[in-house]
Amino acid sequence: MQMKKGVCASSFVLAALAAVCCGCSRQAEIGDTAVLETGQETNVPEETMRAVDFLQDLDDYQPLKKEYNFYFTYKMIHPWWDAVALGIEDAANQFEDEGISINYEYLAPNAVSAADQIKRLSDASGRGFDVLGVDVADVKIVTPIINELMEDGHKIMTFSSSDASKEEGCSRIAYVGNTHNREDGADLTEALCEKLGYVGKVAILVGTKGAPCHEDRAAGAQEVLGKYPEIEVAEIAYDEDSVDKAYRLTQDILAQHPDLAGIVCCNMSNPVGAARAVAEAGKEGQIVIVGMDHDQEALHFLRDGAIYALGVQDCYSIGFDTVQVAVKIADGLLPGEAYPEKTEEKTTIIYQDGAAAMLRSLYGETD
Repeated sequence: MQMKKGVCASSFVLAALAAVCCGCSRQAEIGDTAVLETGQETNVPEETMRAVDFLQDLDDYQPLKKEYNFYFTYKMIHPWWDAVALGIEDAANQFEDEGISINYEYLAPNAVSAADQIKRLSDASGRGFDVLGVDVADVKIVTPIINELMEDGHKIMTFSSSDASKEEGCSRIAYVGNTHNREDGADLTEALCEKLGYVGKVAILVGTKGAPCHEDRAAGAQEVLGKYPEIEVAEIAYDEDSVDKAYRLTQDILAQHPDLAGIVCCNMSNPVGAARAVAEAGKEGQIVIVGMDHDQEALHFLRDGAIYALGVQDCYSIGFDTVQVAVKIADGLLPGEAYPEKTEEKTTIIYQDGAAAMLRSLYGETD
């Protein structure tokens, strides 16, 4: 098994790896109360405790080979994809226990670049991998190289948070990941609007231009905001999945709109940048922030009330299922034979009452 450059060991990975390997924070249900194996009771919603499922086992499919070689490239080096890597590694380890070697490379640039993805896929196509996987940075730009490689006989799948679907003209074989980004954006925005009483100015921080998951969440947010005549969209800004840029953009938005009431954040980085700027401005609790995912600092803001809600994706399951589907693709199976064309992974909206439990299960925090 190969874990090559492009994957950093975030605190999430280290804490969650301990959970998987040692069982130190796996969850057990006792009545209506969720309990961690550390012995700590947490009176939190049951769905919160199930947001990330570390207790995965391989399905009953019997691989046709004893060794597989996969290449996975994703948008950028970032803790979100470290969490996906944890699921990939665990699946590979379970296959190894069955006497099957899963060799893989999991690589990405420091910043999102569709051109970089094209180069990586082109280079990898000449190295004999069984399957190439890509978390698409820009559908319009990356789809042509996927189609070209498919025509040349390569097996291509998409995974993680961004698909290039057949409906969009892409001939990739299958997708594993979030199939409901638009709905996630809509659900978070609906929660924000309800909290605001359906009145006020709201800004949207999107992420990276062209990234399907970010654009879809922003589209879902705009659909919801458009339903309410007393909600005004103050700004729509792209932060390029950068905490620092999201912080600066939020500062600018606050200066231009001192009566801002809410912020919808469409990736994992911008809730952190937005919350930092709001806290610095002394407006915690005055501006409702909703956003995506499991960043440790974002969960602290959620616990302390500076962020109202986070949509946490089950990144571990995305990685785990990506390897299982890749094995079946490598064996020549088509969607519908042993796996679906789109393997849907879940998103769970977490509120303040679930933040401490998430920090314990994902990062080992006990305070």
